[in-house]
Amino acid sequence: MTHQGCKHLREFKSTDGTGSYRILVSYFVACSSTEARKRKAKSCICHSCRVISARLHSCLSCVYFGCYGGNDHIKQHATTKRHNFAVDLSHGAVFCFLCKDYIYDAEFDEILAMSRKASKQSIGLDKTCQPWEPSCIEKELMQLHPKRRKVTEYSTIGLRGLINLGNTCFMNCIVQALTHTPLLRDFFLADKHNCLMLNESQRCLVCEMSRLFQEFYSGVRTPHTPYRLLHLVWTHARHLAGYEQQDAHEFLIAALDVLHRHCKGNNGLSKSNPHHCNCIIDQIFTGGLQSDVTCQKCNNVSTTIDPFWDISLDLGPPPNSLLLNPALYGAFEQPTSLMSCLKRFTRPEHLGSSAKIKCSKCHSYQESTKQLTMKKLPVVACFHLKRFEHSTGYHKKISTYVEFPEELDMTAFMSSSRSNNNGYSNQVVHLTANGLTSQHKYSLYAVVNHRGTADTGHYTCFIRQHKNQWFKCEDHLITKVDLKDVLRSEGYLLFYHKQILEYE
Repeated sequence: MTHQGCKHLREFKSTDGTGSYRILVSYFVACSSTEARKRKAKSCICHSCRVISARLHSCLSCVYFGCYGGNDHIKQHATTKRHNFAVDLSHGAVFCFLCKDYIYDAEFDEILAMSRKASKQSIGLDKTCQPWEPSCIEKELMQLHPKRRKVTEYSTIGLRGLINLGNTCFMNCIVQALTHTPLLRDFFLADKHNCLMLNESQRCLVCEMSRLFQEFYSGVRTPHTPYRLLHLVWTHARHLAGYEQQDAHEFLIAALDVLHRHCKGNNGLSKSNPHHCNCIIDQIFTGGLQSDVTCQKCNNVSTTIDPFWDISLDLGPPPNSLLLNPALYGAFEQPTSLMSCLKRFTRPEHLGSSAKIKCSKCHSYQESTKQLTMKKLPVVACFHLKRFEHSTGYHKKISTYVEFPEELDMTAFMSSSRSNNNGYSNQVVHLTANGLTSQHKYSLYAVVNHRGTADTGHYTCFIRQHKNQWFKCEDHLITKVDLKDVLRSEGYLLFYHKQILEYE
């Protein structure tokens, strides 16, 4: 797609204006009224072959709908009638048959944004969401999506490669993971983002992510070129600007942060919890990490709870401070599985004499122990295996194979399951009366891998399309793989989705 404007379209607008585009967008793209939606359902078929097409285009000069691709009747119409412009009715993009490409026009883009806003207001999508409540977020999300999208077996919808724009594989693999996150997909495909930057929507990363989801689930199989997304990343996260290879984990956190900031102005803060945002990013990715610091003199426990988007797990030697009873816990053994990483992450840590903390009870500086546990689990749990070590003049990658499961139970690492004896319990997960599994159970749905060294390498991603359908995404290449290939991979970022909110 050209982003520089089109002289042919400028000439067209000077003589024919923008009226035809406004009508098409209002009645057949944004559908700003109930009547418009009914009209679209009845009228959106190719006038030549009478087939309903996912890529139906409308002539901008006359009343003609034609299929794009396949028989390509819209192109035949343009050649015969010399009508050089067509509008893609799935997302409002304009195709110029003289430039032979989709073209960008600021005036048309503003018309499209205004029409979409009017459409959301007409069906009530611009209403303020209910305040975010950590205890009932899963229930609220399920109520928002009572008819959840079902990706049928052998379906290829949503599978689309991404062109590498020069060492941008780190971005491509994160985009693949995000576009296959079910609740995030529902949010963007429902066009629920009400942008507050109407005259500058090109600067809004959430608007671009919405466009990206529409591209992924449009049914088009040709690789997509995410140049607009890359430009916005450079604009809003300048430390990632340039064509050098970047860290995929760093990009994930930067992307979530920018999306959160752009959504925050739209959704605001929870009335019941003014320190927590109720935007879609926080609803899906934010969990609560509890830190308990215990005074060794009086056993007083000081507790703090901090939000997190991901959990970073060490693979190398433990910190200089010793764990309690290292002989019992095998503290110096290198973890070989995700479970052993999590057990190590949640074990009590002796802070030592060099890190004494003033106890709020005995009012003196004492040695203490610190233990981390999960106070609240997010809908999507992302685990970052710290494979890269960086120190002055020294870079190292830890390529040790770390086993990770298809299904994960986090019950043992919850604050409610904490044991004073060993830092974690062996609590058995029970089935509820209606047959649902524990609310702390997760299923793997995406894995980001890195091959190479700490200084150079290449990122790839595995994504789950259906419960038993896995695919490998390597930039523009999408290939089907077996689950065993996923579980045998090195693993750098692991994405798990709560089973209680899983889509069939």
